[in-house]
Amino acid sequence: MNHRSHFGVIRYTISNNFLNWLGLVVLFTFLYYLALMFALILRFERLPNYVNVYDWGLNIKHIWLSTPSIMDAISIMKDEWLFEVGFMNYDYGFGISEWSLFIAPFKVLGIILLSAVIALNYLLLRSASRRCSAVSKRFVGLTTSVGATLVSLASITMSWVVCCSTPTWIVGLAIMGLGVSTSLWLEPVGIWVNLLGYGFLAVSLFLAAPMSIGTVQVKSLQR
Repeated sequence: MNHRSHFGVIRYTISNNFLNWLGLVVLFTFLYYLALMFALILRFERLPNYVNVYDWGLNIKHIWLSTPSIMDAISIMKDEWLFEVGFMNYDYGFGISEWSLFIAPFKVLGIILLSAVIALNYLLLRSASRRCSAVSKRFVGLTTSVGATLVSLASITMSWVVCCSTPTWIVGLAIMGLGVSTSLWLEPVGIWVNLLGYGFLAVSLFLAAPMSIGTVQVKSLQR
């Protein structure tokens, strides 16, 4: 099966299930951040008590205009916050944020892409030809799961005072029990974890598309 056929099946699946696909993308993205919020609440046994909203557009403009290097500007902008919710401990003067979950639009785009691939793979496997073996379907599911796990971990947007309030993916590892020093040591490899995850997702999509080719051809002929 050539690359054009792969893209044809993917395009056909999206166009004929667009509302379902879009609904799944929104649902998966929402559930991801909801899961992060619940993880923080369960871990620290504290409900959030503050919310901050930032002027993301103005901040992005200032970064772009005041940073000489385009690469440096992009690197800074991708971590710019739009929204933050967390727990403020007022036992220390004016208070200190013990933990928080923040929304960074560029990070959200990565989760939307992740959700789009997961939703597409689900639709492809649902319409897969009966000739496809259960082993093949499970392998695609496993590949998707590995990719989704890696991207999900590398896209965590939390901060924790124990990690010096560093708002990066390694905070999630520390909260899950990995040593703080080890987590901080792993921080630089975040981009590679993300890329590896998207690599697995690309492979899963490439493997899932041929499974639906028979169904797509039948439906095309019926038209």
